[in-house]
Amino acid sequence: MVLPRTEGGLLSLAPLYEALRARGYTEEGECVVIEGVPVQFLPAYNALLEEALAQARETAYDETRTRVLRAEHLVAICLQTGRDKDRERVRILCAQAELDMDCLAAVLTRHQLKVKWNEWKG
Repeated sequence: MVLPRTEGGLLSLAPLYEALRARGYTEEGECVVIEGVPVQFLPAYNALLEEALAQARETAYDETRTRVLRAEHLVAICLQTGRDKDRERVRILCAQAELDMDCLAAVLTRHQLKVKWNEWKG
């Protein structure tokens, strides 16, 4: 689905959410619950997200093929966004995901996030 930009140049997710609502899916916070799984949609609005989408890994969920962002990119996106809830997400990802620390270091370096990483890991 190609998403339209608003007059100000912002990308609107409204058509995507409308199409999902028409199929009976509901919104829960910043996610849409699809077949019982909360899914968050992120438009690629900067170089980090473009890279994350380009390097997303194809995987199967039940019998459905899908692409999922690498945990290392999710950590970097949280760092870049910088909200309190993102700090908590980083903590959870570090505790529960098998992070490739070399990959994470490379992503953080490319996107000038190493200083923030060091502050958050403090």
